[in-house]
Order: sequence, then C-alpha cells, then structure tokens
Amino acid sequence: MDRLSEILIRFSMNAQVFFSGNLCGIHPFGEADKSEGHLHLLKSGKLTLIDAHGEKTVFERPTVIFFPQATPHRIISNESDQAEMVCASIHYNDGFNNPLASALPKFLHFDIEESQYLGQTANWLFEEAFNERCGRQPMIDRLSDIFLIQVLRQVLENGSVAHGMLAGLSHPQLSKVMTKIHERPEENWSLDSLSSLAAMSRSKFAELFKEVVGQPPGDYITDWRLFIAQGLLKENKSVGLVANEVGYDNGSALARVFRKKTGLSPKEWLDKFKSPS
Repeated sequence: MDRLSEILIRFSMNAQVFFSGNLCGIHPFGEADKSEGHLHLLKSGKLTLIDAHGEKTVFERPTVIFFPQATPHRIISNESDQAEMVCASIHYNDGFNNPLASALPKFLHFDIEESQYLGQTANWLFEEAFNERCGRQPMIDRLSDIFLIQVLRQVLENGSVAHGMLAGLSHPQLSKVMTKIHERPEENWSLDSLSSLAAMSRSKFAELFKEVVGQPPGDYITDWRLFIAQGLLKENKSVGLVANEVGYDNGSALARVFRKKTGLSPKEWLDKFKSPS
C-alpha cells in the first residue's frame, strides 16, 4: 500500500461544508468549537485572513486555506471584495488524537491554480456548491473529502512539513521505512531491519530518523502501535487480541506500555473514552 493510504484507512478525516456563496463581514473560527479544523476555498475576489497572533494575509487568487486543528482565526471580506467561497469544518475519527491532526502544521495555504488536480476538484466543488441541484450537500461534502486527500498529497509531494510523521513520509530515505512500519505494526522491528530498509548504517539512520521525525525509531513505533491499539479497543476487541495485532506477546505487555504512555490501563482508557468528562 502507498505511504498515504494506510494512514487514511486507519485514521480518517472528513469535511462538512457549512457555507458557500459570497462572503461579507468578519467571521471568527476556532474559538467556540475546539474539536474541529477548518478548510476555506476562495474561488474569486479578495479575502483577508487574520491569524491568532493578529497577523494579516490578503488573498486575491483562488486559494486553499487549511487549518487542520482548532486554531483561532478570522476571515474578512467587504461587499466590494466580492469573495466567493466554500467553507467546511474538518472532523477526525479519533478527535485530535488522530495522528494526521497532530502531524499537520497549524496553517497551510496553496494557490489552487498551481496544481492541476487541486484545480480540477476545486472547480467541480465550486460548480456543485454554487448551484442548487438535488443531492447538493452530500455531493459537496464528498468532494471536500477528496479535496482534503489532494491537499495531503500536495503536502507530501512538496515537502511542506519540516518535522514529524509527514516529513518522514516525504523523505526519500525514510518514506519506505515509515510506510512499512505503518503497514506492519506487529513486526518485530529492530534498528538493524529498519536501517537496512533505508540502505543506511544503524547510526546514520537513527540520527536521521530522530532529526526528521522528531523522536527515535523505537519511540515512534510504540506510539504508532498505541494509536492502532486504541482504535482496535474501540471496536471491542480483547486486550490480548489487540496486543497480538500490534506486536506484543500478550495483553500484559501491551498494558504495561499503555500505562507508561497514557497513565491508564487499556480498560481504564476505554472507559474514559466512552464516558468523556
């Protein structure tokens, strides 16, 4: 499987369009609801963005503006600016514990016309959003989901992220290693096997991995296994079965790692997830 599909299958994200049309006035986002990110697509006109630090950016070309997490910001457009837009909220199937949410930077923007595929999907999305055809809402939501995947492709292909999981997946020597870890969390990975995949010495590989991804390979593997274990626990699989699926000999071994990383046993974590306070 490719470097992005494995992540999207395990940890999905989806978009729900809540506005399309001519924007006028000042509109705040990311302050009231801390559980969602935002995607703004400027079709035409002029838009002013003010971020959480008060910095102002003006867009006058078709643009993707993406806040993967709940980040306070305002978008402003006067009547004379004639800003035509589509705005969507972004939801993750595991909340912001989703590794995709934490791997992306707080703010991204792209010129839509710089990418053929972004442009094609954006035009289709705009056509559906600005016409009252039957099935409009589910159509624009699905197109927004497709658009999100294309944004993630753009991030990987352009190397837009300097550190973390997506940086590793963009790196020519680490991408294959990261993909194998994601595909086979149950594998008994060692520094020897990982460095062999990267065609590097053990020391050079370990140094590069920590520099790019931000943590040693062993710590990354443990975190990835726990992300997957949490998803499997939510499917009501037993701790012993989950342990085997993510590379631990038994449920006790998984429970020790779980408690070390989260401060909770698998059962305590699941109870807390099901009954959030």
